[in-house]
Amino acid sequence: MAEERTPRSSDGREVDKRKSDAWVPASVLPTPDPQDGWVFRWVRTSSLGNSDNSNVSQKFREGWIPVRTEDHPELQIISDIGTRFEGNIEVGGLLLCKAPEEDMAKRAKYYEDRANSQMDSVDNNYLRENDPRMPLLAPDRTTRTQFGKN
Repeated sequence: MAEERTPRSSDGREVDKRKSDAWVPASVLPTPDPQDGWVFRWVRTSSLGNSDNSNVSQKFREGWIPVRTEDHPELQIISDIGTRFEGNIEVGGLLLCKAPEEDMAKRAKYYEDRANSQMDSVDNNYLRENDPRMPLLAPDRTTRTQFGKN
């Protein structure tokens, strides 16, 4: 009589198992834990040792708020020595800031509209010189993908 055997596929081999917890180097700029309703960004406070006050002022006027060290203990970093932003998170001339998500969505929409307006202006300028006897290529910025036969 044939003896019943367990299939080889059910036997696990140590060779087939891969280590999923491989070491990766730490990031230069740590990422804070996400918070509902907030967007995080690193704002330049200095470049090559020279402070960039105009950039910091502009970002603060746009609605970015410096993040306090005690609000994010998970980052475990030491801020720059001699920083102007005591109690905040600053690494290598970059200050961690946050802003309300809805305000940044409005900002993104504003810049998207500006970019679209500029593209429309370029298209109009290009097509202004269009002649029906010798037409220029119409700017078609749509793409299609088809698979198989038409």
